[in-house]
Amino acid sequence: MIQNEKPAIKYIFITGGVTSSLGKGIAASSLGLLLKCRGLRVMLQKLDPYINVDPGTMNPYQHGEVYVLNDGSETDLDLGHYERFIGVNLSSVNNVTSGQVYERVITRERRGDYLGATVQVIPHITNEIKTRIRMASEVKDGVDVVITEIGGTVGDIESLPFLEAIRQMGIDEGRGNVLFIHLTYVPYLKAAEELKTKPTQHSVKALREIGIQPDILLCRSQKELTKDVKNKIALFCNVPPEAVIEDLDCDTIYEVPLLFHDEMLDNLVIHYLNLWCKDLDLSEWEKIVHRIKNPSKEATIGICGKYIHIKDAYKSIIESFVHAGIENDCRVNIEWISSEDVKKYGPEKYLKDIDGLLIPGGFGERGIEGKIEAVQYVRENMIPFFGICLGMQCATIEYARNVCSIPDANSLEFDQTTANPVIHLMEDQKKITQKGGTMRLGAYPCILKPDTIAAKAYGVDEISERHRHRYEFNNEFREILKNEGMSLSGVSPDGSLVEIIEVPGHPWYLGVQFHPELQSRPDKAHPLFREFVKAGLEYRERQSGSKSKKSEKVKSVE
Repeated sequence: MIQNEKPAIKYIFITGGVTSSLGKGIAASSLGLLLKCRGLRVMLQKLDPYINVDPGTMNPYQHGEVYVLNDGSETDLDLGHYERFIGVNLSSVNNVTSGQVYERVITRERRGDYLGATVQVIPHITNEIKTRIRMASEVKDGVDVVITEIGGTVGDIESLPFLEAIRQMGIDEGRGNVLFIHLTYVPYLKAAEELKTKPTQHSVKALREIGIQPDILLCRSQKELTKDVKNKIALFCNVPPEAVIEDLDCDTIYEVPLLFHDEMLDNLVIHYLNLWCKDLDLSEWEKIVHRIKNPSKEATIGICGKYIHIKDAYKSIIESFVHAGIENDCRVNIEWISSEDVKKYGPEKYLKDIDGLLIPGGFGERGIEGKIEAVQYVRENMIPFFGICLGMQCATIEYARNVCSIPDANSLEFDQTTANPVIHLMEDQKKITQKGGTMRLGAYPCILKPDTIAAKAYGVDEISERHRHRYEFNNEFREILKNEGMSLSGVSPDGSLVEIIEVPGHPWYLGVQFHPELQSRPDKAHPLFREFVKAGLEYRERQSGSKSKKSEKVKSVE
């Protein structure tokens, strides 16, 4: 090596076969954590084959939550796993879609950049994809390893340009600088009482027909892979037996890195890529997993929404409760509550036994009245409440209706004719006609009012949080709500936007316009989730004490 020559960046590509939803994002994140714990600088990236420019306009039932980054990028939910596992704030270069790639190539063609050439998938589309992959390594502090997950399943028509691009990367970057990992499924057939390797064999065959020979196989299974099964997979898929890695179902996703390490995955990667790094130290991560699996307390938190049948729509919120549970030595049991059922059957049926209520973000009128009734119930019954984005807006509407005596208070999103729009369209949104990428997106600062729930939780007077919304608190109603007791405990630096509301006198009642769940981490729970769960535990304790006193009173009467 020439003296002072920059070390080659290593590229790891993770593909998936057999079926979708096997956990490529968790696998990529887990490997990223293992390499980071060895002192390597790791960057993660997702290539999504869909034609949408980003998932911002997709229905949550199809794509789960939209994960917003600091720079305002609306991205795939797997980027949430990336940030949570490796503790790095990502940017737009970390999520690439077919829509972005084709949009860029067509723009360049219209500008004449290709000098009259016929624009084709190869080389123009594949070159653009390779450019985007390499951009992930161009960060301020440098990168040793880029781990790129290719969305979809091998065999999908739309993913072919991405697979061709990474095949070319294997040639461009040279042997020893590129590693291919393939995640497959090894089903257990109960009738035959055996694991079946044929789906994995066919998946690898399809990948090899494209020109990619996987170096390592991650085999997702509900049953342990026997030595014979591993040897069979290795023989028919042309990999050494030690490169067949078991990927069993775990109690928590945060246990996956430990499982991979037990299977020697990180050692294999280091050997194949000839990486120089320090010994692995997973002690802190092991403590996190231990606290998740062995809590001494528990609390039940209700999540009232309209996408409750697709849990991925609230993925970051679910994980934030896991993180808050770690810091409170508590297992957070989530009670999923349909806002439409609350409206139909009344809030008491669903809320009387919970220790706290969270109303998450969302869009559209469906289920709104049920959410508003749920907020009223927990406010009046002194049950801890946390409203996020739309949840904060529902809380504002409920307070205006039932405390400020404005019965027709509403949001312009749900009623364009309301005379009292306590929630209205942001000024800079009024002339916008395109839906994609036009909301208030990304990180914005917020000033906290001293001695409030928010200020005590954060421990600072200024914060930065990620946003995704078009509608906001209507300043025309500020004084009316403040005069009736509502505290506007967080505002934008210029004071023009209300970001946080509270109700003094309530044990824990807080609504935020931003999305705090997007910045929670397993080694550092978000302050608001941490304190909300703590308030839920305290409420549970008070209720238990109250029931004990009633029981003792009944016994004394008898």
